Amino acid sequence: MARASDTLVAPRVSPPDLPPRLDDARPARGADLLATALDLQDTVDLAHSSLEQCTISADADSVDFTGATLIDVAMTDARVASLRLRDASIRRVRITGGRLGTLDLSGARIDELELRGVRIDYLNLGGAKGTDVEIAECGVRTLDMPQAELTRVRFAETRSDEVDPRGLRATHVDLRGLDAGAFLDANSLRGTTLSSFQVQQLAPVLAASIGIRVID
Repeated sequence: MARASDTLVAPRVSPPDLPPRLDDARPARGADLLATALDLQDTVDLAHSSLEQCTISADADSVDFTGATLIDVAMTDARVASLRLRDASIRRVRITGGRLGTLDLSGARIDELELRGVRIDYLNLGGAKGTDVEIAECGVRTLDMPQAELTRVRFAETRSDEVDPRGLRATHVDLRGLDAGAFLDANSLRGTTLSSFQVQQLAPVLAASIGIRVID
């Protein structure tokens, strides 16, 4: 019987708590927005802003949420070349559908984040501290997680060409639903959960990392 500490714990992700009525609002750097609907276009600066109980639609070149606080926010079918959430504080945020060139979550503090059905060229979680994250039905060309601290994270039906986990600190991180073309550092997957098939794929890399030569 597995010990309690060995049992994989799923992320606890709930939908954003949104009011029945939302007012339209104009984006601005440092804005304090409550119960609003934002339609973002071109280049948008919302750095160090506060958004609570908001919805976001976007067809933009760049959207900057650097240092912002987002609580109970839903983004649907957005098309953004660069979505920056560097050093942001995130709680109950859901991004559904759409296409993102870069999704920069480096240094972010994340508590309940769901990415579902999103196509992303570059997803950066470097140095992020994330708890309760669900990434499902997504296509991610490059996934970077160096020095990230992740707890209760699950991938489902998601594909990535390249994953960089160097320095990752993982607790209850389920990678079984991540079809990765390559992991840049298999040694950094300590603490994650993989399927037997994934382990077989990684066997040559793991063997090389501890000095084993494999010759048929």
